[in-house]
Amino acid sequence: METTRRAKNVRKIMNMAVTYFFLILLAIFMMGPFLWLLSVSLMPGRNVFATPPAIFPTFIDFDNYVQVWAFLNFPRYILNTVIITALGVVFNIVLACMTGYPLAVFRFKGRNFVFVTMIATMIIPSSTAMIVHYLTIQELHLMNTYLGVVLPAAVSVFNIFLMRQTFLGIPIDVRDSGKMDGASEFRIWWQLILPLVKPGIAVIALLEVMSFWNSFLWPIVILEDTNKYPLSSALTYLNGQFSYNFGWIAAGTMISVIPIILVFLFTQRYYMEGIAGAVKG
Repeated sequence: METTRRAKNVRKIMNMAVTYFFLILLAIFMMGPFLWLLSVSLMPGRNVFATPPAIFPTFIDFDNYVQVWAFLNFPRYILNTVIITALGVVFNIVLACMTGYPLAVFRFKGRNFVFVTMIATMIIPSSTAMIVHYLTIQELHLMNTYLGVVLPAAVSVFNIFLMRQTFLGIPIDVRDSGKMDGASEFRIWWQLILPLVKPGIAVIALLEVMSFWNSFLWPIVILEDTNKYPLSSALTYLNGQFSYNFGWIAAGTMISVIPIILVFLFTQRYYMEGIAGAVKG
């Protein structure tokens, strides 16, 4: 009996060791491009296309970061990115919560049809709607404005679906208790329901922060004034017509992704809770 238990423990340890080994290999493989970019940004003058590529820097020098910071007006572009990201996150959270709540709670004719129709639009590639978005923004006289950059992505069907599933996980007794106290539907939604779906809201915030922070093509299309460019779009200045400094590009890219990494590290717990709650709901 003891021998059998010991053999099972050894087999379990071996299985875990093999699993962790392959997970570590997968993590290194997935982090390869990021580590290569970091390595290039820290080694000025290196041939970035050398074989094999340098995943880890052989020496560390911050000249690329100093030079690219002096070349680009990073504070201005970071401020633009923060404004665009903040507007996009607020719009998405408010609209997703206000749309997902009635789809989850209210019983009205055609509710399922509305929901299925919205979900069906997810199969349409976002790039195909760019011309329609451009014409719409032009008719609204929002060209060269932050609002023109944000509005086409101000609402996401995925976010609505996520919040609907999260609201479905809230016990109906919470809403009934608010009604018994004479609270309006808006007050129930604002004071009773929303505090219970904070993980779902955190997921939307994290996803939209990454999306708007890394927005590249659409701001270039909408913004005529290059001083209003977000950081990702401004990095195009580092590409020359006939040559480019890849060390500067790598350093600028690293500066642009550091805030996203920090945001994810501090919110990953809420992200996992929100995804689990939506799946459960």
